[in-house]
Amino acid sequence: MQQAVDAFAEGYERAQRLAVRQEEAARREFIDDLLYGRSDLGRLAERAERFGLRLSHTHAVAVVQGPTPYDESAPVPRQVERAMISRFGDRNILLTTKAGRMLCVAPGDQDDILTHFAKQAYAAAEGTRAAIGRPQPGAGGIVQSYEEALNTLELAERLHLEGPLLRAADLLVYPVLTRDRQAMADLVLDALGPLTRARGGPRPLLETLSAYFDSGCVAAETARRLSLSVRALTYRLERIHQLTGADPADPGQRYTLQTAVIGARLLDWPDKEL
Repeated sequence: MQQAVDAFAEGYERAQRLAVRQEEAARREFIDDLLYGRSDLGRLAERAERFGLRLSHTHAVAVVQGPTPYDESAPVPRQVERAMISRFGDRNILLTTKAGRMLCVAPGDQDDILTHFAKQAYAAAEGTRAAIGRPQPGAGGIVQSYEEALNTLELAERLHLEGPLLRAADLLVYPVLTRDRQAMADLVLDALGPLTRARGGPRPLLETLSAYFDSGCVAAETARRLSLSVRALTYRLERIHQLTGADPADPGQRYTLQTAVIGARLLDWPDKEL
């Protein structure tokens, strides 16, 4: 009798572990299909309801990138998940990890969920950065919002944008600027190419322009950011004017230079040839 009971208990535990592994595998397969749009929409919608999502509604996706890659067994995702469930319960939220990042899919009209997700991720691990894609309808909308969030993280890294939380809706101007890559490359070379004739190469003067525009064209603040004297900064701006023929302090000429500086960041110039 004792042997029978032990065998039954062991079999039950084995069956439980198998059921958990099958559930995890089904969840991972669903998430992959959802984020890459690889499954039939009708079938995907049926599977989504099992995980708390109604694909007929509008959803938005937040993606968190941390100082180290995440997986679902890591302590930070578990901590964030507990905080989210404690506040929102299972309000049609999907929390997961993908490619070393944390993700949250939430109804598009409940922005507070994604904002709280970003705050909890930052509180759990300093140095994290979150990006939120725009709300989009349907299963394809989740894919689009996810890709927007990923692109926003990439833009933030290239442009050295500050802040732990970025929104794709606030950065729409940058995809517009890079839509015609050749035209942007031509602008960078035409407006900033003459800086290559400067002693020491174009980078110091390009960094000066970047800091000048980022500080609202305030000379004192720019000098502070660059650890220069105002006099030294003035000399650099005059040198830029001499080389490019455009005055950074002139409102009419500033726009071209500023757009070219943004393009240089996006295209990694001068590190990469255009």
